[in-house]
Amino acid sequence: MSFSLKPREQARTQGIAKITSVGAYVPPRLLTNADLEKMVETNDAWIVERTGIRQRHLVDAGVATSDLAAEAARDCLAKRGIEASELDAILVATVTPDMMFPATACLVQEKIGAKGAWGFDLSAACSGFLYALQMGAKLIESGAHKKIMVIGADVMSSILDYTDRSTCILFGDGAGAVLLEAGEPDDVGFVDFVHEIDGSGATSLYMPGGGSLHPSTVETVQAKMHFVHQEGGAVFKVAVRKMAELSETLLTRNGLTAADVDLFIPHQANKRIILATAERLGMPEEKIVINIGEYGNTTGGTIPLAMHTALEEGRLKKGMTVLLASFGGGYTVGATLLRWE
Repeated sequence: MSFSLKPREQARTQGIAKITSVGAYVPPRLLTNADLEKMVETNDAWIVERTGIRQRHLVDAGVATSDLAAEAARDCLAKRGIEASELDAILVATVTPDMMFPATACLVQEKIGAKGAWGFDLSAACSGFLYALQMGAKLIESGAHKKIMVIGADVMSSILDYTDRSTCILFGDGAGAVLLEAGEPDDVGFVDFVHEIDGSGATSLYMPGGGSLHPSTVETVQAKMHFVHQEGGAVFKVAVRKMAELSETLLTRNGLTAADVDLFIPHQANKRIILATAERLGMPEEKIVINIGEYGNTTGGTIPLAMHTALEEGRLKKGMTVLLASFGGGYTVGATLLRWE
């Protein structure tokens, strides 16, 4: 391409952060649309038409988010050919931690043997991975660290009501991980980030029980307050509008248009949301990574899993300009622009 990408923050002199490896893990057990037909009033044709989902992966009993995250991290490290002991930090984006505390990052650190690494969990629903990605990138760009593992992982089946067809058809379990490292002076790496939250949408996509407002009691369990609750219509409209708006903001302030983007990797919430967002951006379908049909919405795991899919399919190559976008409960929204190094 004729244009030259440069990081927006010209004062950044300490270093360049770039993704050097991508790992993924999904549990082997499948829940297909045919299986769901036996559980709730739905059918394969309706689910595919409305969401694009054909199957999703689910954990077995006793398998937790840290298990998926650790497997994705191991895959990521193996592909890079380095040991976990080389990691400086582990950031885990999740809304289904193994427990309220300790942080899932602590459990992952122990499971993969990342001695000396610090870390924490980040909760921003489906935007969590992009938020953690910026935090990891900035830690490297500051010169504080050289190798950071950023993981998006969720066991959504642990908070789903499988009698509620509006939510149980959407979500799956899975994890993806990326390794961030300091780049060379002539690398581009991450170009820009933009994020936004809007608390007015807090009760459109949320889990009301289990926190300090509604601690776990017999009553909260009976009222099904520990499951995902969603107003699908409201979420759909806002998701399309805000993902497109933030993506446009990111492109405009970096002197780019949709035509300059080689690959668009959006959050995999619903195929109709993805296509409607792309249409607003003027992004042709051949530039979009869509793998929701196989995995469903894995919340924090969708974008790194989609990166992994793009790499496996040979669609993500060195030098490409890549746009990432997400939307989640909160509301949370995010977009990231990077040059694939």
